Order: sequence, then C-alpha cells, then structure tokens
Amino acid sequence: MKRREFVAGGAAIAASMALPAQAAYPDRTAHYIIPFAPGGESDIAARYQQVVWRKKFNQELVVESKPGAGGALAWSLLNGYPGDGYTMMGTNLPHLVLQPLEGNVQYKTEDIAPVYFFQYTADAIVVPESSPFKTFQDLANAAKENPEKVTLAGSGTFSANHMATERLNKLLGVKITYVPFKGTGELSASVAGGHVSGAMSYLPFAIQQKGKMRPLVIATEKRHPVFPDVPTFRELGFNWVDGAYRGIAVPKPTPREIQKQVSDMMHAVNQDPAMRKQLTEGGYDLIDITLEQMPAFLAEKSRAYVEDAKAAGLLK
Repeated sequence: MKRREFVAGGAAIAASMALPAQAAYPDRTAHYIIPFAPGGESDIAARYQQVVWRKKFNQELVVESKPGAGGALAWSLLNGYPGDGYTMMGTNLPHLVLQPLEGNVQYKTEDIAPVYFFQYTADAIVVPESSPFKTFQDLANAAKENPEKVTLAGSGTFSANHMATERLNKLLGVKITYVPFKGTGELSASVAGGHVSGAMSYLPFAIQQKGKMRPLVIATEKRHPVFPDVPTFRELGFNWVDGAYRGIAVPKPTPREIQKQVSDMMHAVNQDPAMRKQLTEGGYDLIDITLEQMPAFLAEKSRAYVEDAKAAGLLK
C-alpha cells in the first residue's frame, strides 16, 4: 500500500502559525498524556518535544504515560479533561480509526479531536541477534512450514503493528501469530528473551536495538543508511510503504481558537532543527498536518485503513 503524505505549504503555514504578541497562552504548565508505556516511539518523541516546548514557550510541558488497551484506555478518558488547551494527548493512526470499529473500546473515532500530526514511522520486522532467521525469506519459509508457530510481538490490537502482521499473513499466504503488548517499550524484553520469534515494530525500534536485534525488512521507500544491507518490502516484490502516524489531540469541547493555538504551537515545535535532526537520524519521518488539513487527511487515511482491515478479514 502506498503511503499518502500531506505536506503543508511553507508560506501559508508560516502565516497561520504566527501567534499574537500579546497572547498569554501558555501561561502555566501543560500536560501531555502518552497513551502507551514509557520507552516506545510515542514517548521518545514526546521527550524531544518537551525540551523544545520549554525553550520556545518558557513553560513546563509535563509528559505522563497512561498505557492500556493499545492506547484505548487513555483515549476513552480524553474528553473528561478540561478543554482549556493545557491537556493534550498523543494520538496514533490507524488505532483511532480501527479500534472503535472492532467494538471493544470505550470511545468512538469522532470523540477524538486531533489538532496536529507530526510524525510517521515505517513498519519493520525485527528479530533477536540469536534468531535462526537471518533473512526475511527464512522467516517466510518457517511461517509456511509451521502455521501459527512463528510469533510477532507488537503494540496493541487493531494498531499499526497488528494491521501490518495481518497484511503480512495475507501477502505470504501464511498464519503468523500476533502477540500484543501495551507498548513498544514492553515488548523489548520479550523479543530479546526469545519469548516470541520477533516483532512487527518500526524503524526507530530497530535503530534503538541495533546490536541486540536486527531488522529483516523495512517498509520504507528506500534503504535506510543505518541498515544499508536490509532490504525494503518493495525490493522483495511487495508494494508496502506504511507504518504508524502520531499526533496530538485535545478534549473535543476545546474551543476552535484554542485548538488552532495548540496546532500552531506544536507545528512550531516540530520545526526545531536540532529535534528534527535527532528524530530523522532515529528513523522518524517528520510530517506537518495542521488543524486546517485535518478533515481531508483523516478522511483519506480512514478509507484506506477500513479497506485494509476488511481485506485482512478483521472487519465485515
């Protein structure tokens, strides 16, 4: 599946993000809730953003983790917080679209008010250094010979990791067993300890675990410089450039003008050169989806996710 990107026009964004000189917001500590356990991609990105927020706005940004149900626990609580711009929550796609359709979560997609998407991370299959699977073909052969015996850990259900594993099953005509964890950080020990065959994770995870684990294949447009010997799915004959999108949401009752302020401020944070360099080198692709672009972006992504889920047999 080809990844669709939305990139904002520089001049238009520069004009829209300019805040009035007299604006008081933020004049106190803001809270940034991450719906996954510490140590995963969402948490790592938030820690970089926290530093830049302090530098740009001279206020604290407290990062808190509230893991559970693949992010669904936190998202179900979002609208219980004040809509004053001082509580933000990390968001993930395809989670926000697919979890409610599956029916076992306490929120609906329309309950969430995303104001900005800042990042994309490509899918990557990672195994321990001790794994007998030296190549992607080794893993594929084992999955064909031993149905359900090959296991891949991932973050949450009806998540990017879950969907990628189901897509892999469909492409290979096999049955690899998906093992969900609360977040990327929690699955590391299980993979390293050999409790699962590997992980359906992301490129940043592969980079962080270099030397302890190795990627077999990545879902990028081209090979990554950190792993020049690791092929892309496209090189192996699969039209697969995909992964997870991350952004920021606020409680839905938050007034539109405050939603725009949060969107503009997070956009300003995302332009910090030092942070962008660190994240890019770490395997993150930076994007800029602002509040104005949000309806079209979500509509297009939602259509694609629902089609994928139906094709994988996860939805009727």
